[in-house]
Amino acid sequence: MNNDLNQDPDRARKRARDQVRDRDLVVGLDAGGTRTRAVLASAVDGRVFGQGVSGPGNALTVPVPLLTEHLVEAVAMAVPEPDRARVGAVAGGFAGAAETAPDEPGRLNALAALTAALRRLGIAAESVGVSSDIEAAFASAPGAPADGLALVAGTGAVAMRISDRRCAVTVGGDGWLLGDDGGGFWIGRSAVRAALRMADGRGSPTTLADAVGRALGVPAEALPYAEGRLVGGVAGLGGEGGLGGAGGRDGLGSLSGAGGWEGLGSPSGAGGRDGLGSPSGADGRDGLRSPSSAGGPDGLGTPGGAGSRDGVGSPRASGPNHTAGPVSADVSDSDSDSASPSSSASVGASSVSGTAREHLPAEPEWSLARRAAYRMHLLPAVMAEPPIHLARLAPLVAGAARHQDAVAQAILDEAADHLLELVRALAPRKGERIVATGGLLGPEGPLTALLSERLKALGLTLDWVADGCGGAVALARLGHGGSPPSSRTT
Repeated sequence: MNNDLNQDPDRARKRARDQVRDRDLVVGLDAGGTRTRAVLASAVDGRVFGQGVSGPGNALTVPVPLLTEHLVEAVAMAVPEPDRARVGAVAGGFAGAAETAPDEPGRLNALAALTAALRRLGIAAESVGVSSDIEAAFASAPGAPADGLALVAGTGAVAMRISDRRCAVTVGGDGWLLGDDGGGFWIGRSAVRAALRMADGRGSPTTLADAVGRALGVPAEALPYAEGRLVGGVAGLGGEGGLGGAGGRDGLGSLSGAGGWEGLGSPSGAGGRDGLGSPSGADGRDGLRSPSSAGGPDGLGTPGGAGSRDGVGSPRASGPNHTAGPVSADVSDSDSDSASPSSSASVGASSVSGTAREHLPAEPEWSLARRAAYRMHLLPAVMAEPPIHLARLAPLVAGAARHQDAVAQAILDEAADHLLELVRALAPRKGERIVATGGLLGPEGPLTALLSERLKALGLTLDWVADGCGGAVALARLGHGGSPPSSRTT
């Protein structure tokens, strides 16, 4: 009898050891403002075995019951039922869940939803961790770093100092209404402002007026360059139906369909630690730099040297008194004159394809009646959708700048200046690591080269990561007792 009693604790300990040994899988989650992505990986070396995607995962703006459903859906897709007993650790990076205090609402919401989702799926992980999506993105860098700087530039813009894998200081990310200067919303909003300024006679001529109008459904007859003078098309916005696409890295609908950025969003996109309703979005200091603020009276003048009175004809412009050629929404590395019909749908009418490029006149024949019609159609189109949707217009600015539109170039230059301000506010040390994420700073991002050039003066370089899944897996492996040398999710 005593023998049996003595053996029971030994058997229990052996079963516990076997269970730990058998739990050789971890789950990493990247939950942002547009989508929730789950990854099943090896606890030993981080190899990826499964992935799942579901709806938004912002812990502040998505109600807990709905957030739970999205987590259940994503994790169920990533983890086959037979493997659920093998999951030993789960870590999630959630938009809106920065651990600034033990009772921080976003973190509590994320933990409650994740715990409920795992229970419903029968996953009894021994370690369940919640962090912000930015912390997870930072940990996605090679070597899963513990300390350094993180910069997000997608739909919104925010910078963080990370210490021991936790946020120590946050700069920016104050929501689309109050801040996020330099983010995708700010750029899209600046494009609309530039178009309206041109329409009412306050701003310099810009191809953005035509591109923005077409993207927002303004009739062709009301556009400034609607009478056949635009060769090559203006708005070949990729993806079926033009604007948007679907699902990019948490930006407002992936912009991968509109020029191939991987999705405009930062690790939170619309609604996260950096999107709608969160500390992100963009308003800008004054929004679009006033045309009278640079380059002399009535001139826009880009930092690259548009110094003429009317702001055109700079060394980067295509010729005296001319703005750049037509705008394509494709912001990939391609320099093709127009979007391919097989890969994109043009928005609006009068988009003329051709191999020749006819420069747009500095002063189009845009009558007062057509200007009034333009504003009459444009303003309701903007107001009909949530403001954050203006981020989807950012690729138009990148396309126009690539074709040397002085106004578009100035918008991107100012956006890069705003991002530099965020980094400077963190008092970076020379050589310190800056992990960047978000479509604006990706390999094909329109601000990557501009910001990199500015950071050289500080002795800093960008280390870009696609999203936070790799970091979430790395954090889960650490929670499982491992010491991951790198993140292997893709």
